[in-house]
Amino acid sequence: MAPSVQLTSSALQALLQGGELAGPWMLDAARSEVLLKTRHTWGLFPLAGVFRQASGNGTVTATGDVSGVFTVAAGSVDTKNKRRDEHLRSADFFDVASHPDFTFTAEGVQSADGGVRVTGTLTIRGQGRPLSFDAQVSSADGEVALDAEVPVNRADFGMTWNMMGIAPMKNIIVIHAVFTRQ
Repeated sequence: MAPSVQLTSSALQALLQGGELAGPWMLDAARSEVLLKTRHTWGLFPLAGVFRQASGNGTVTATGDVSGVFTVAAGSVDTKNKRRDEHLRSADFFDVASHPDFTFTAEGVQSADGGVRVTGTLTIRGQGRPLSFDAQVSSADGEVALDAEVPVNRADFGMTWNMMGIAPMKNIIVIHAVFTRQ
């Protein structure tokens, strides 16, 4: 397999507009990763977790329009602390009994400094909010990878539990999403 090459905005735009990327794409879940980064205990300590289950697909049209859906199983969170993970799955946070998935519906991709700007709707706990974020794009042997750090304020999605101000509202979702042709 050839090494992955990071694409500049103009190189990616040329591939999209030229139709080289046209067609259906599927997330390679085994090679993709979704992480949660935050700070806890009044921001004093870093906290990281991984979501163990993700799926997704997308389509690139012959004219370069991009759309797709990326889904993360909220209950698959793993912070290496069983008690904390159970609390994150509860109604105080993710409420996985009623809302088992987080979903990002991509509605477009445009060139941005050093990569792309992805726009769409993020839905958590049944609440959809517009979201745009910048991503780096790399490509090799019929696959495309997107890497991004996406800031999310959990209060925007009704997750306001915060005993004594211990848990921050602002978090970072780190995404490494590898897509292969279907």
